Amino acid sequence: MRLPDEQLRAGHIPADLYRQIPPGADMRRVLIVQEAPRSYTGPIVLTLVITAGSVAVLLVIAFVTQVITASIVSVLSATCGISYTLSRTSKRKKAPRALSK
Repeated sequence: MRLPDEQLRAGHIPADLYRQIPPGADMRRVLIVQEAPRSYTGPIVLTLVITAGSVAVLLVIAFVTQVITASIVSVLSATCGISYTLSRTSKRKKAPRALSK
């Protein structure tokens, strides 16, 4: 019986609680109320929900920005003749050039 919980469950009253009981009280009728242990489920779930919500908001902002940019480019290319192209680098490696003397 190392912990106060074990002492209380076994019917023993720790000395610090024993001093708080008023003199003359019937020890058989004393009720000791313990505070419930803290649950970490709520804060963990709240943190996960906030993180998932933040990621979802960032993805929506990125998607909306991409749609707006594409629509602006399409309107500009249709009206002013301005075009926007994405160039991709070729995946083939070129043969090394021969050194000339």
